[in-house]
Amino acid sequence: MKDSIYGKYGDYLPLMLEDFSHRFKEQNKLAKAETGYKLYEHFIARVKSAKSMRDKCQRKALPETTESVLKVIRDSIGIRIVCGFIDDIYKLVELIRQFDDCQIVTEKDYILNAKPNGYRSYHMIVEVTTPYPDCLGNEQGSYYIEIQLRTIAQDSWASLEHQMKYKHDIKNPKRIVRELKRCADELASCDLSMQTIRNLIEESSGD
Repeated sequence: MKDSIYGKYGDYLPLMLEDFSHRFKEQNKLAKAETGYKLYEHFIARVKSAKSMRDKCQRKALPETTESVLKVIRDSIGIRIVCGFIDDIYKLVELIRQFDDCQIVTEKDYILNAKPNGYRSYHMIVEVTTPYPDCLGNEQGSYYIEIQLRTIAQDSWASLEHQMKYKHDIKNPKRIVRELKRCADELASCDLSMQTIRNLIEESSGD
């Protein structure tokens, strides 16, 4: 990555991603051992390609520099966690709050406050203090990580909506948008029902 827009700092991004991912995977194992339930079903992590970041700089009219992609755009490292139940999302949010080296920069709860098109997810951008230098000259620099947390239903819907957004030859797009919104509301209702059933199971097993 040294010849990319990330400069020499690109070498540190996979290391941070591996460390941060390891934390969640260990917590998932611990939760499974203690409660019988996993905190999440799927964990997807990536470092965004240098080309993708360069394109984003152009779209945002930012200078194509290392500082732009690491300090202004703030999603060079991305994690998506797909959970079975809504409560697990909030458990993971609280877990992130407890990380000593991690400061929450932005936080958007699109589960309680869905977007007009029906999109639901929990978004966070966190700033992590690391042992690695950063592009501002700090020996123990900080880097940003974008985290998205969703249920399985929300993730499936988001994938479908993504297809809709990037296809330009769709017939009756307004109808599809209406159907997507209706589907999003139905899936949200289903997520709540599933959570209620799980709670009832847990309560009955404690008798």
